Amino acid sequence: MPINVNDPEYVKAEKEFYEANNVEDQLFALERMISHAPAHKGAENLRQQLTTRRKKLEAQLEKKKKVGKVTKVGIRKEDMQAVLIGKTLSGKSSLINNLTNTKIKTSHNEFNTKKPEIAMMKHKTTQIQLIENPAINSQYYDRGIPHTADTIILVVEKIKDIEELLKETNKHPGKKIIVFNKIDLLEENQKRKINATLQSKKYNFILISNYTLEGIEELKEKIFSSFDILRVYTKEPGKEKSNRPMIMKPGAMVKDIAEKILKGFSQKIKETRIYGPSAKFLGQTVGLKHKLKDLDVVEFKTK
Repeated sequence: MPINVNDPEYVKAEKEFYEANNVEDQLFALERMISHAPAHKGAENLRQQLTTRRKKLEAQLEKKKKVGKVTKVGIRKEDMQAVLIGKTLSGKSSLINNLTNTKIKTSHNEFNTKKPEIAMMKHKTTQIQLIENPAINSQYYDRGIPHTADTIILVVEKIKDIEELLKETNKHPGKKIIVFNKIDLLEENQKRKINATLQSKKYNFILISNYTLEGIEELKEKIFSSFDILRVYTKEPGKEKSNRPMIMKPGAMVKDIAEKILKGFSQKIKETRIYGPSAKFLGQTVGLKHKLKDLDVVEFKTK
């Protein structure tokens, strides 16, 4: 450039521009360069060059969107699956890290997530599959993932974004949880107003901060409670129950859990005993059509 710019924000943005490895990050840095470019007449050529460069990058990005094909990632659905959806920089990556103690890469640059990220959240002896979908306003967003999810977590930092995300996901059957993020940046009266507004709209919501971790534990419980499931433990005669429960649908019977263990296993069962809420007494002997309840312990004896 023919003019030397000493503004530290411009210099920082210029450095990020030349270090960027994709068009999206280059555009993001270039926008900041333009906003911090000198406004005096001597910098007119500089501003014109930056604007021309931006137009070329925008054209490249548009062409990429039209002809580029984003590789879809095959994801095996677990018994309990929730997907995180939000705009770029809403804090999805940081949130999934806080919920699962993983270390998914985070960034202050837009469109950092370019493929679905998967992690497991442990809560109440269960493991819940969490998927971070790339930003809903990017070409990397996978519209197929929310369709099979049991729960859809909408991550926002502005009230106006909620309706847009709900409109995009209203055709998906999963239960919706609105997560209002970055409340550490708000005053108490602002948080009260947001809380009152979301309550008035009867949303299922929670206010959280990825920075202070406020609301994270409550969110874990809200996610867990969104699943309509039974936790059923199994045990062998004379041994302790399993450490992790099997996840079953409401209305499941003894035969269902036997077949989930192994197809055809129900035909090999000689006797079944129940220890738990569905038993009339401890160790009740039941048949294959006995309906199970949450936290039941099932003991099988085979032929």
